[in-house]
Amino acid sequence: MKVLLKQDVKNIGKKNEIHEVSDGYARNFLFPRGLAAPADATALNMVRTKNEAKEHHAAEALAAAQKLAETIKDSTVVIKSKGNGGRLFGKITAKEVALHLSQQVNHEIDKRKVDLEREIKEFGTYNATVKLHPGVTSSFKVKVEEQ
Repeated sequence: MKVLLKQDVKNIGKKNEIHEVSDGYARNFLFPRGLAAPADATALNMVRTKNEAKEHHAAEALAAAQKLAETIKDSTVVIKSKGNGGRLFGKITAKEVALHLSQQVNHEIDKRKVDLEREIKEFGTYNATVKLHPGVTSSFKVKVEEQ
């Protein structure tokens, strides 16, 4: 019997997948517990519609990430900080870089997605990358100036 899973079922499959199971297993275990429903035409249509919507949203997210990557590509983020003798008081973190980059491109950038080439403890220019989406990264420069 073909069933549409309403929840993840161990050793069977994940939510919104259609699987072939024995009639007794479906009638005696899956249906009474609300884990699955019969895979009739309406259920199949619903799953197909949900999958198409998921693919559409994933494509939109990828396109938006690629557009943002083009905006960020080869840009320079300028951070002003205090220091003495060419060295900073403290260091510039990915959180600060993400904050300044977010302000520059008018889009929220997560600090965990920013990858600094090395620690920033001195004034100067450094390379950094940001991971916007799986498979979409963009490189930019961080310029640290004295305040």
